[in-house]
Amino acid sequence: MEVAARVPLKRVLKMVSCRMILNTLSRLFWAFGLVSGWTSALAQVPTPQPPTRMPDRVILNVTATPETSFAVNWRTDTTVATGTLEWTVATDGPEFAEQVDRQPARRELLQVKQDDGVKVIAHYFSAHVEGLTPGRRYVYRVGNRDAWSEWYQLRLPDMRHQKLSFLYFGDAQNEIKSMWSRVIREAFKTAPQVDFMLHAGDLIHHYDNDAEWGEWFYAGNFLHAMVPSLATPGNHEYHHGRLSPQWQPQFNLPQNGPAGLKETCYAVNYSDLKVISLDAVQIDHVLGRRKRQLEWLDSVLTNDPRKWTVVTLHYPVFSTAEGRDNEKLRERLKPLLDKHHVDLVLQGHDHAYGRGRVGNVPTGAAYSDRTSGTMYVVSVSGPKMYGLSASPWMERRAGNTQLFQVIHIEGDVLSYEAFTATGTLYDAFDLQKTAGKLNTLINKIPPVDERR
Repeated sequence: MEVAARVPLKRVLKMVSCRMILNTLSRLFWAFGLVSGWTSALAQVPTPQPPTRMPDRVILNVTATPETSFAVNWRTDTTVATGTLEWTVATDGPEFAEQVDRQPARRELLQVKQDDGVKVIAHYFSAHVEGLTPGRRYVYRVGNRDAWSEWYQLRLPDMRHQKLSFLYFGDAQNEIKSMWSRVIREAFKTAPQVDFMLHAGDLIHHYDNDAEWGEWFYAGNFLHAMVPSLATPGNHEYHHGRLSPQWQPQFNLPQNGPAGLKETCYAVNYSDLKVISLDAVQIDHVLGRRKRQLEWLDSVLTNDPRKWTVVTLHYPVFSTAEGRDNEKLRERLKPLLDKHHVDLVLQGHDHAYGRGRVGNVPTGAAYSDRTSGTMYVVSVSGPKMYGLSASPWMERRAGNTQLFQVIHIEGDVLSYEAFTATGTLYDAFDLQKTAGKLNTLINKIPPVDERR
């Protein structure tokens, strides 16, 4: 940083574009801890990792019917013209490789120009397998000819006969390789048998920065290829209304949402759970897409037979950060959440932790009624932190804390646990469902001092 400080400002302004200045300032703020409560004099700038013939960034994705199907994506350089997915039922020994099913993959070319002028060019491949057996273990690999990934193993969920579990992460966003890696890996140590990972937006900081996306894949490594991801976009996956060019090539998410919101607004249907991703940026900023999302949300929740409903979106309905309040979003969305008795809303964006149940009060600050309503959670998994609000809606809160959450659903009970980056249990509760009545909340907050 001292060397950079000796470069004359006029020379810098001539050398870089306005956007590069913003990105550079952002990195400087992070380097000196001016945005968050922590200081890192050794803040790392992501290094681009160009693709090769070998498949990389292999990732499993949730499908619309994840108990009987899976979807997978991967990346290569452009010398690889075709891709193949091989898969079969897992066995206790290596004999599974003697008889495999093969499926050709769909190829997509991606060219992204970075701030330094370098263009990242890659082929992305995607494949989708259906008609599988709930609860069964499968193995798969991706590639072609002389360039194959290793064999990965997964188990499809079977909610009718087994507990369903998943991880929930708030914003990773900054210092992903350096400081988010430990969070996702500690989460895997804590809950190695989860059925999917839910990412509530702002997976990276600069929407099209391929090096940052590379860090996100590096941090999760083989976990991304073994545990399906359910991702919803945040404001940092957008730039002037344009979705990250990497989003759709590198993910393979359901396309059952409203028109114009491909793979950002969608529904995932388990036997007794519906998970809905809402594109919060489009709700907040684009009138037509806001209307379509709200009408679609109302339609998919009407007469839905599933016992549990979870909604994820990036912007919080109730904020945890000091000085923030998304009143317009609350006015538009909360009446629908109340109408359909949504059980749990998982959010990000505010870089501080909080959770609570809120009654039927769509606007204003008087939301201390905890006798009814949905459970709202806001969390953060990366190192960027904002000041913690004193708003009374939160029953448990935390500032300056990286967390991950483990959620289990079995029959009439939803169990929730929030852990810090060191694996310390910080918050917990159960929701008990009774037909025709509001969920019963059973708080299980551990004897750990609240972090402010």
